[in-house]
Amino acid sequence: MAIKERFKTDYPGVFYIIGQSHDKKREEKIYYIRFRRDGKETEEKAGRQFLDNMTPARANTLRSEKIKGAKLTNQGKRAEIEAQKEADASRWTVARLWERYQEGKPRNYAAHQSDVSRFNKYLKDSIGDKEPKDILPLDVDRIRIKLLKTKSPQTVKHILGLLKRTCNFGFNKMLCPALSFRIEMPDVDNKKTEDLSKDELQRLLKAIAADDNKLVGNMMLMALYTGMRRGEMFKLLWTDVDFERGFILIRDPKGGKSQSIPLNDAARQLLVNHEKTASKYVFPSKNGDLLVDIKKSANRIKKTAGLPKDFRPLHGLRHTYASMLASSGKVDIYTLQKLMTHKTPIMTQRYAHLRDDALRQAADLAGGIISEAMNQEQRSQERIGKQHGQVVPMQAVATK
Repeated sequence: MAIKERFKTDYPGVFYIIGQSHDKKREEKIYYIRFRRDGKETEEKAGRQFLDNMTPARANTLRSEKIKGAKLTNQGKRAEIEAQKEADASRWTVARLWERYQEGKPRNYAAHQSDVSRFNKYLKDSIGDKEPKDILPLDVDRIRIKLLKTKSPQTVKHILGLLKRTCNFGFNKMLCPALSFRIEMPDVDNKKTEDLSKDELQRLLKAIAADDNKLVGNMMLMALYTGMRRGEMFKLLWTDVDFERGFILIRDPKGGKSQSIPLNDAARQLLVNHEKTASKYVFPSKNGDLLVDIKKSANRIKKTAGLPKDFRPLHGLRHTYASMLASSGKVDIYTLQKLMTHKTPIMTQRYAHLRDDALRQAADLAGGIISEAMNQEQRSQERIGKQHGQVVPMQAVATK
């Protein structure tokens, strides 16, 4: 590259060359300064005439500041930037931990997509640049209080839970120190048990049969027949269905170990008649990949059936499945826990009152049968007594 001519200015140590402007439409002056600092001669660019609004006077002022050490030289700036980069590389902020945490997660999985949305909306700007060791309880309190003004306690719990998991991930991987305090979660009443009346269930079955989206309809029926969770059905592979032995493999049921549930006759018939595509998934997306959302179609079916607005199409049907089993009185809580793939019996206990009601009704039935038998015996003894001119009191019958 040819050396361009240098032009002096009225200020010592300040000169310029003629170059092209950034838009290539005109020429502009590019100013340079030359000075000695710490015994070393330095020459560097001061700025452009138009782009930086640089003038000989401003260049001279900049030169004076650099001689005095009030401003870094360009080389000093570059060294500072590199040093900052090295410092940033050693800083495991929440945002950086989140990026690493995501690496092992399937990006098209519905639960992960929800986490991505939660982090970007509620954590990235407010706390993403902090390292876990620098986070204070007040920082988390501010997030929780702000969110509770517009979000449900359950939503806020999910968001704070994501922050907790991200920080714990960094600590477990020995990337950073742990949080210095325990995150306080909002109180959540998660014992809501959704159920459908006989009439509502009939309307729902009718709406499913009439809807054009058979895949979503079959998923809703599968939830009703087996109690499977939404995510478990999304991930269900054809190879997970053992028609011969009569079992369905549930992969990673809500963070637990994979386990199997029985393939009952209703679910078997549904899967036999279900359209099988080239996809490995039982309920695939249109392109054969993992399905991530069915809200639109499921809510349309719910609306057609006239179900309550707060009824959750898939999760509510899972509750309906459990409620039907519990209220039958024929399934104990331990068995119900296994069928629902609950890790502990705590969640299953919400259905205990339904089973207790069924058992109470059975006990009342037994009591009624015994009372009826006693009444029949009394009537029989009274008839005999009348034939012999005697009266037999009820107490005597009961003690025989």
